[in-house]
Amino acid sequence: MANYSNSKLSTYENCPYQYKLRYIEKVEVEIPTTIEMFLGDLVHRTMEKLYKDLQYQKMNTSEELLSFYRDLWEKEYSKDILIVKKEYTADNYKKMGEKFISDYYDSHHPFDDMTVIGLETQDMLLLPDGNYWNIRIDKLGFDRDGNYYVCDYKTNSRMIMQETADSDRQLAMYSIWVRDKFSDAKNVFLKWHMLAFNKEIVSERSDEQLERLQRDVMERIREIEKAAEEDNFPRITGRLCSYCVYKNICPSFSHLAMLEEKPVEECKEDDGLKLVDEYARVAKSIAELDKKKEELRQALIEFAKQKDMDNVFGTADKVSVKEEEKVVMPEDRESFIKTLKDKGLYERFSQLSYSTINSAYRNKELPPELAEKLQVEKSFRITLSRRKEEKEE
Repeated sequence: MANYSNSKLSTYENCPYQYKLRYIEKVEVEIPTTIEMFLGDLVHRTMEKLYKDLQYQKMNTSEELLSFYRDLWEKEYSKDILIVKKEYTADNYKKMGEKFISDYYDSHHPFDDMTVIGLETQDMLLLPDGNYWNIRIDKLGFDRDGNYYVCDYKTNSRMIMQETADSDRQLAMYSIWVRDKFSDAKNVFLKWHMLAFNKEIVSERSDEQLERLQRDVMERIREIEKAAEEDNFPRITGRLCSYCVYKNICPSFSHLAMLEEKPVEECKEDDGLKLVDEYARVAKSIAELDKKKEELRQALIEFAKQKDMDNVFGTADKVSVKEEEKVVMPEDRESFIKTLKDKGLYERFSQLSYSTINSAYRNKELPPELAEKLQVEKSFRITLSRRKEEKEE
């Protein structure tokens, strides 16, 4: 049996191919440390010091914590740390961290809202299918009423909405572990400390919700294991690709990486680049012609209507213009379908939807006995879009 985590499942959901490179093939790539990662790590370590010292009855002042944070920054910051948002400096981020710490200190002092029993807690949750789920909790505590709290520090510049918290998988899975380990837990609350906003978001899950979540997690794990057996890890491209550390070796971007390594003049002679440029030129011409064709179509219809004609003649061709009726389905489809069924006509007018079946097959939603009856033919689909400049946002 294997170990899984929220980050593992999220990686697979974002891009199965990235999952394969990272967790199966274990491809080693240089992963740059971003300023956001660096800031988050230092703030977490400062919070850990705050509560660890409290366990030894040492109450740090706000200035002592800030001094600890600043010392870490001075010792560990380097110019190799990536700052994507060029309009901000490292000092801007450093001051953000200072504000996170001082705001949290002022809001929670004297830190007696709960008894903290775990900091950066690490353990494993045994799932019913025999796999394990990694547990890592920033802060775990309980209050006088027997309520337990799974706390997570967030240094994000974007606020988590309540509906996002209520559907979060990571902390909810941690709460299953808490319920399993602490039989006295009356309730388990999930708490996000949104440090950039000096606010807290709290969520709670029912037993039924947690059971359903655990089933969903195991189903996703089975999907991953099946993909591994079949070596079927498709690539999913999107906005997250700009931040992927495997981008240069991904077949979806390997041609771009190859072009970026060439001098500009050599790029112009690249066969792939020339083919795309020509394809785009032809596609644009076709689009312009289609637009012109539709304009002429409407003009011919108007001409034929004004002259009361069925045919309009050119030098060597003619155009027939005939008005036809087109049936539009009613908005109340359920009522219409019910009437068809009542009249015994539904089977006659219903038909299989290819697109729906195709989607269900690709998403592995068809029962095996149906899926095996389908023949699968491979074809190529070409989609033209504007090439975006590879700029970090």
